[in-house]
Amino acid sequence: MRLKGLTLGLAAAVAATGIAAPAVQAADSQYFPLLTYRTGPYAPNGIPFANGTIDYFNYVNLKHGGVNGVKLVWEECETAYNTKKGVECFERLKGKGATVVYPNSTGITYKLIPNAPKDKVVILSSGYGRTDASDGRVFPWVFTAPTTYWSQASAFIKYIGAQEGGMDKLKGKKIALIYHNSAYGKEPIRTLNLLARKLGYKLTTLAVNHPGQEQKATWLQIRRDRPDWILLWGWGVMNQVAIKEAINTGFNLERMIGVWWSGAETDVVPSGAAAKGYKAGTFHAAGGDFPLFHDIKKVVYGAGKGFKDGEKYIGQVLWNRGILTGVITTEAMRNAQKKFGVKRVNGDQMRWGFENLNLTESRLAELGLKGFTKGIKITCADHEGNGPVLIQQWDGKKWNIISDFISPMQEVVRPLIEKSAAAYAKANKITPRKC
Repeated sequence: MRLKGLTLGLAAAVAATGIAAPAVQAADSQYFPLLTYRTGPYAPNGIPFANGTIDYFNYVNLKHGGVNGVKLVWEECETAYNTKKGVECFERLKGKGATVVYPNSTGITYKLIPNAPKDKVVILSSGYGRTDASDGRVFPWVFTAPTTYWSQASAFIKYIGAQEGGMDKLKGKKIALIYHNSAYGKEPIRTLNLLARKLGYKLTTLAVNHPGQEQKATWLQIRRDRPDWILLWGWGVMNQVAIKEAINTGFNLERMIGVWWSGAETDVVPSGAAAKGYKAGTFHAAGGDFPLFHDIKKVVYGAGKGFKDGEKYIGQVLWNRGILTGVITTEAMRNAQKKFGVKRVNGDQMRWGFENLNLTESRLAELGLKGFTKGIKITCADHEGNGPVLIQQWDGKKWNIISDFISPMQEVVRPLIEKSAAAYAKANKITPRKC
């Protein structure tokens, strides 16, 4: 679907083939470059996430006429989940008025961070990227809200401890981490190793190379070691293969927990009912029974303004996550508009909007998302927002939330963040801000 021209009151919404938006930004519009991947081995994951963000932007324009009268303009650039392509996309699009970018890849995030202060473009990496970028004193332009990999790793250990009957029962337990052999997959290792020393469990780390289809050696070792728990830090086809291998090995899926990028429909549907019991982290609800989602069906898809076959993604985990990205962005933008008394905001103003975001649960309810996620409050020093984590479980047909929000071990994670951020600041000659 595409509506031509800003005079129609809608930015060029990208069709399933990735039609670009107009290059010229009007005075009553806000431009967003979208680094998406609808091709390559990770496309089944990239498509619903991208659709979710665009569906929300489209909805805001159609339902509300934009954010306080400012239409949202977006432009997709295909990265195929390739870091080099992602950086090229950003360099090509940032000059069109970009104030926020979603790298949608830990590798791309790492590459964009050093120039963010010069580009004056906010990097929103919700649930991925550099965890130490949560320290806003060193990384003022990077926001990791609502949670990060290190917070999730510590929440997983808390959850496992509770299942075992107490944190003291972790001593002597064997936990295997099967991870994507990339910057993304390596993110939790530091936290898990520290907690292993602290709590006495034995951690085994097993790398799987891109794209993740070859895992025979990994599962041979699983059969030999017979771990008590498996943590899966995968993406794309790697997740499907790992879950199938766990089933074939006879591993109890109740004791296998995936990172939130290993917990979508595309990961478990190929195994169907056989994947029943498998668990994964998340930071928002699954399913489509929210007033906002029903309204998107009516306003966007009911009017024929959505993606071809896009309605099938509504309520899926990654589509829901794309919605949350759109909500955080527009609420930060609204925040900046109010503070500075402007319509279209610039990069510095948008950054302030993010850094002072207080997305309360009452505001979420107003947006039609009551119970969808926990409130998010960002501060100068904390760009993560406390990082609570949920556990969801596949019942053979759908995902269900099976835990309350689990607070991360802040006494462990925050010092790690500050130490790592301080080392980055020293290496890059950055003087941290005083918050």
